[in-house]
Amino acid sequence: MLVLGIDPGTASTGYGLVRSSGSRLQALEEGVIATRAGVPLELRLAAIHARVAELLDTYQPAAVAIEELFFGVNARTAFAVGQARGVILLAAGQRSVPARSYTPQQVKGAVCGHGRAGKDQVGRMVARLLGLTAIPRPDHAADALAVAICDLNRAPLARSVASVGVGS
Repeated sequence: MLVLGIDPGTASTGYGLVRSSGSRLQALEEGVIATRAGVPLELRLAAIHARVAELLDTYQPAAVAIEELFFGVNARTAFAVGQARGVILLAAGQRSVPARSYTPQQVKGAVCGHGRAGKDQVGRMVARLLGLTAIPRPDHAADALAVAICDLNRAPLARSVASVGVGS
């Protein structure tokens, strides 16, 4: 199963493609969609949408896993990140690719074993889980790989719950 993990942002949107084969995880590609400050927001969002659409068309992942919005003290930043999430979800929806969201605590818990891990620890664990020789850089790319790993770790449980028909 192949998952596109996304760490959304308007300045830097991290992405990472992770394939699972049995218990083995493999990173296929990771990087950052960078947009420049001073460029109108609609053009930045268009660039993010275009690159995510390109990744979806090229790799055809089974799902998109996207980190949920963390509401910090800066509401303006939170709204901008929400808009970036929107264009990413739009690209997935246009291609009928399922999209699942995870909180930062869920991602850290899935990768590090607890939801309060720091960026350094997340990066080290991502490298270890994917068999990489170095920690992925920049942090946004490592975070996106972590989101994909989180989804892949949860996918077998989600499939088994769906097949049992919980609530029926």
